[in-house]
Amino acid sequence: MRPAATLPPLDLTMDDLTALLARLRPTVGADEYQILEALVETYGYLTARLDDQTLTIEDLRQVLGRRTTEKTRRVLTGARGQTPAPPASDTARHAGSGTPAAGHGRHGAVAYAGARQVVVSCGTVHAGDPCPACGQGKVYVAPPRRLVRIVGQAPLAATVYALEKLRCNLCGERFVADPPADVGPEKYDARAASMIALLKYGNGMPFHRLAALQDNLEMPLPASTQWEILAETAPVLQPAFDALLAHAAQGEVLHNDDTSMRVLTLRRAIDDAAPTASARTGIFTSGIVAKTGDGHRIALFFTGRHHAGENLATILAQRSPAAPAPIQMSDALARNVPKLPSGLAVIAANCLAHGRRQVVQVVTQFPDACAHILDALGEVYGADADAARRALSPEDRLRWHQDRSGPVLASLQDWMIAQFREHRVEPNSSLGKAMRYLLRHWPKLTRFLEVAGAPIDNNICERALKMAIRNRKNAYFYKTPHGAEVGDLFMSLIHTCELAAANPFEYLTALQQHADLVATQASVWMPWNYRDALPARAPAASP
Repeated sequence: MRPAATLPPLDLTMDDLTALLARLRPTVGADEYQILEALVETYGYLTARLDDQTLTIEDLRQVLGRRTTEKTRRVLTGARGQTPAPPASDTARHAGSGTPAAGHGRHGAVAYAGARQVVVSCGTVHAGDPCPACGQGKVYVAPPRRLVRIVGQAPLAATVYALEKLRCNLCGERFVADPPADVGPEKYDARAASMIALLKYGNGMPFHRLAALQDNLEMPLPASTQWEILAETAPVLQPAFDALLAHAAQGEVLHNDDTSMRVLTLRRAIDDAAPTASARTGIFTSGIVAKTGDGHRIALFFTGRHHAGENLATILAQRSPAAPAPIQMSDALARNVPKLPSGLAVIAANCLAHGRRQVVQVVTQFPDACAHILDALGEVYGADADAARRALSPEDRLRWHQDRSGPVLASLQDWMIAQFREHRVEPNSSLGKAMRYLLRHWPKLTRFLEVAGAPIDNNICERALKMAIRNRKNAYFYKTPHGAEVGDLFMSLIHTCELAAANPFEYLTALQQHADLVATQASVWMPWNYRDALPARAPAASP
């Protein structure tokens, strides 16, 4: 390979590369095309980040897959030139023993709660009958033996009903058989919309990819049809989304963060507009996760030109004036802070994981100093994990952290201040910047030592944003702001179901099947209580 200095400069645009991919697609296999597609996407991301002055070599390593973990043991071992030891589960898995390692992936029958349940009787033997084997005892009902059988099928299956048609040879009158009673009037039922939404917005499968899969299975479902189905379904689900937003506004803890997003028509409008010094050019998907006083967690997504702080302020506008100030958790970016009118306030807390990540990014250059910081933060996270295992109340958790984490963090703060005072760390070095970040935001990073219920980090929101990121990586963009609104609605409902341990497919289907009730009483059709609102089924008729 030639040295980088001798390589000619690349003068390529994403439009050029996209056109090249289109020309190459018929000539390469599916696997090779996915690799080329990923390379083009990575190139586009890197070129877009070149003007970002905060971009570091560690950021590039993460983009190129050079770092897959931030665990203290792994990053410190690698930084000191040692080969990381495999996890214990990996060692056990390959040791040749007959006992499978924990997490081997097998599920018992109880895990298949969504499967069709079929009861099979013993036939001639019934409970209370004499035992056919000994003739003296009586058989009784015991826990059934369960068999799980899994079959493959298309994500969206189709049934063709051939309705017999007769015609009179004299008068020409036609007679057509009626369809079965359970066949609805619509070609695509509520379950079809639920499955498309779950595949697209819950799992990141683009419309065209699902269309190709359905074509291969000879049950066509064009991408345009998929979009039309979801666009028609979104207004039906809007009352449930609005009720979630109103419920989230009363939350005790509100997490928020942003990720970049592409909306083609919005991007063109921004690019065509006359540039001004104050013009905002970014497009974002904001993720907001609310933890309510009744123990529920609600995920909301908003895509457009507004930052996470502005979207959070819109939600808080619906907050009851009598409610106490909520805890607002985010990283330290100013755009995550809501600008609230007088009378509204939040208790600001910052994400300790973001401060820790600053240290992880420089661990290869300063392994000893970073080890000291990471070990201290590891004790804090260990204390938080112990509090979760003990299911402590917010007040007990506060005292727990004050007793266990307080001295550790006080010692760490004094140590970092001493490093600068004694000139052991250059303030403008990468380690100095990481430590200055921690010290500058120390009160908000340690809010969990002062306020009951304050979280230690913003990880729950970052995990929520993975839905939007997965959709962006697979589908690249939304075409219009309306398409982004539809995606935000479905992602909000789906991820809230996941946080509530509810089945999102069943939930979306139930909302559609009972749209009239949802429109009038949406608050009782939330993922955690909608089963109680389902109309009671009529008892089966006696034979």
